[in-house]
Amino acid sequence: MTGLTRRAPLPTVFELMTPDPVVIPDALSATDAARLLDFYRVSGAPVIDEDGMVVGVVSQSNLVHAFTSGSLLEALPGLLVRDLMSMPAITVRGGVSADEAARLMEAHRVHRLVVVAPDGRTPIGVLSRTDLVHVIAGWDD
Repeated sequence: MTGLTRRAPLPTVFELMTPDPVVIPDALSATDAARLLDFYRVSGAPVIDEDGMVVGVVSQSNLVHAFTSGSLLEALPGLLVRDLMSMPAITVRGGVSADEAARLMEAHRVHRLVVVAPDGRTPIGVLSRTDLVHVIAGWDD
């Protein structure tokens, strides 16, 4: 597959992303992270350090893995997000096109990209595979 081709320009990440994402501190407990994901009904979120910079992503998959892994399950009451998050976070800038973002997701086998500010480390949004499916769904419009 060579990528998406269309006469009209594809939307940018900035146009498709969910702005102001739920962010989870790396020092938060795994159980509190699960509560946040559940409360906000999101499947994953950027993880930030004490300076607000993105350091990883925590997802339902990370949490379920911890729950089913014997050694991690034993540590669950004291397990922190930094102990189970995926890192590094795969980041993208807002001006990138939807097809470039899709290729980045495929190359890294991730379900979401953290959209970062011009500093390259401050999360300003999240682009998910669902956002890209919306583009595909409207392809013939």
